[in-house]
Amino acid sequence: MSDCLFCKIISGEIPSSKVYEDDICLAFNDIDPQAPVHFLVIPKTHIGSVAEVNECNSAVVAHIFEVIAKIAREKGVESYRVVSNIGEQAGQSVPHLHFHVLSGRDMTWPPG
Repeated sequence: MSDCLFCKIISGEIPSSKVYEDDICLAFNDIDPQAPVHFLVIPKTHIGSVAEVNECNSAVVAHIFEVIAKIAREKGVESYRVVSNIGEQAGQSVPHLHFHVLSGRDMTWPPG
């Protein structure tokens, strides 16, 4: 999508602090971190949110979770939270599937 912030980051039109990249996904540090470790992992294919995951694209999500585990190991992170907001009321501000990975502090529950 031409007006999607994350698609512009993927294309290099908008710079990011990359943590990881392959043919399927990109991980980068959050510009407004909510924890000492806070990065996002996004698919390079535009998927609007978890609500748009289906049998044709679910392998992308599985790969992203493999990447999250790999990055966490590389960072020496043993405990972390993975969050994906779906829809505006839930806090999704960019309509492109993304997973926040947060660590380095105690996480409260409920989060909201």
